[in-house]
Amino acid sequence: MKIVIINYGAGNIQSIKFAIKRLGYDAILTDDVAEIKSADKVIFPGVGEASSAMSKLRESGLDTLVPNLKQPVLGICLGMQLMCNSSEEGKTKGLGIFDVNVVKFTKDVKVPQIGWNEISSLKSTLFSSIPEKSHIYMVHSFYAPVCEETIAVSGYGVNYSAALQKDNFYGTQFHPEKSSKIGEQILRNFLKM
Repeated sequence: MKIVIINYGAGNIQSIKFAIKRLGYDAILTDDVAEIKSADKVIFPGVGEASSAMSKLRESGLDTLVPNLKQPVLGICLGMQLMCNSSEEGKTKGLGIFDVNVVKFTKDVKVPQIGWNEISSLKSTLFSSIPEKSHIYMVHSFYAPVCEETIAVSGYGVNYSAALQKDNFYGTQFHPEKSSKIGEQILRNFLKM
């Protein structure tokens, strides 16, 4: 199986590579369009700031490639947020895969949200064998509100989308690669698709 991690300068690549290695697979880190198109599974990671990340995607032409991929694609954290219509962070236009706009947590809660949080209302084969109210690892200041494409919910002052799905596109606000056995199972489920 050919697994590609999209390389566009967004951090946190090594922990994803290690998590995939622990599951018995290797992943290629690349920004090469042909390599990405020929992959069986594509992981679209992201740690950083939305507007600069989108600039890097546009510079490499990946902004037009990603929304047209036909194989299973998993956006993680900022990767998921960039797959939405827009983000308040840097007033950024997103890839428009998920029909929701990313907003900032209100001043009522401490940002970023860092640490373990529960996920519930799980809908999707991405969460096969994952119990309701499992704990996953979050680090974020912005979130996608609950919408039609929400497949998992978490709460931090407000309920929000912990995961999204539309067709072959999946997104997790949390970091499965840092979420212990639960995260490992979620990645395994994605790789089995």
